[in-house]
Amino acid sequence: MARKRAQWLNSTVIGATITSFLSDTSHEVVTVFLPSFLLMLGAPVYALGLIEGVSDAISSFAKLGGGWLADKTGKHKEISTLGYCMTAVFPAMLAVAASWPMVLFGRVFGWFGRGLRGPPRDAILSDSVDKRDLGKAFGLHRAGDTLGAISGPMIAMLLITSISLREVFWLSLIPGVMAALAFWFLVRQKKGKLSPAKKSFSLSLDGQPGTFKSFLVAILAFGIADFSHTLLIFFAVATLSPSMGAVGAAAAGAGLYLVRNIAYALLCYPFGWMGDRFGRRNVLAAGYALAVLTFIGFILSPPSLIPYAVLFAMAGAFIAAEDTLEGAIAGELADKSRRALGFGMLATANGIGDFISSAVVSGIWAIAGFRAGFAFSAIVGAIGTVILIGGSTLKENK
Repeated sequence: MARKRAQWLNSTVIGATITSFLSDTSHEVVTVFLPSFLLMLGAPVYALGLIEGVSDAISSFAKLGGGWLADKTGKHKEISTLGYCMTAVFPAMLAVAASWPMVLFGRVFGWFGRGLRGPPRDAILSDSVDKRDLGKAFGLHRAGDTLGAISGPMIAMLLITSISLREVFWLSLIPGVMAALAFWFLVRQKKGKLSPAKKSFSLSLDGQPGTFKSFLVAILAFGIADFSHTLLIFFAVATLSPSMGAVGAAAAGAGLYLVRNIAYALLCYPFGWMGDRFGRRNVLAAGYALAVLTFIGFILSPPSLIPYAVLFAMAGAFIAAEDTLEGAIAGELADKSRRALGFGMLATANGIGDFISSAVVSGIWAIAGFRAGFAFSAIVGAIGTVILIGGSTLKENK
């Protein structure tokens, strides 16, 4: 008798989606005002880049270690919940910060938790649905994640008119704590699944399938082009300030970031559905190609609000394809007994790429200007796209 296909829209998918919505609402309140807060503290110009780069690097290695630890102990839900608790505390640490190094410490602490929670959560999510429905499940989860990234800045912009920035940070604790509680009570780790893996860390890394490792090469290559989108806010504010003034440009930067997040939220599920229907690698390659076009668009665009809004929306679109389909493909290719570690390896490849790209692009911006930085991203992004397509062709020919 054929095994009945599991319902993909289950309590775990819904619970993980609600959790990510609440968690992102919490820390995006901080993210949208982080540049302004650093200026208020008298931080040097390089502080934001350093905070972003170090935090992302720490988060990536926490994902690798957290994934292995979850596979080793079988405590996927417990480790992920701990990570959500650490991220929930992050805004409070910034609320009491008196200098930018304290902001760096708080961000690193929060992003360590953010890294720790991801791979075991994604492993639970992958195990809760049929293989054919991975794109839809990850698409819905990522959509919830980014709806939080929309609601966070909107709530912050409403609150900042009546209370101080530090008070806004304190209030953002509430959805963060609710996220940890939602994950613990709503998400179910299947009994008898995701059991402990007995192999050592190095053997677990080596034990991943070759197809998965080759996929990571394409991820890393493209990641070196895909710098942090917080830098896009900096770019928009810097180029719009001469025509709009400092205050107007700052508001425009927050609005453009909101446009990016709305596009992301609207397109995560459609990209996941298309991946399930037409091939996940094919749709991911199209997303990578859209990224290359976006970088070229920033080179050609005049410093104007409407063209920037279109380009920020395109940035949200390619990130939606990237986040949704990379996770779905990893859930398909990674060894089932080491799936959390597989997600950790995926996140580490992305994190290394992000760290390199953010450092290189910001350095190029400082030395040769914005167009040169976007040109670097366009060229390297095209190389990553070709590697992904080549890996897909190789797989099909075997």
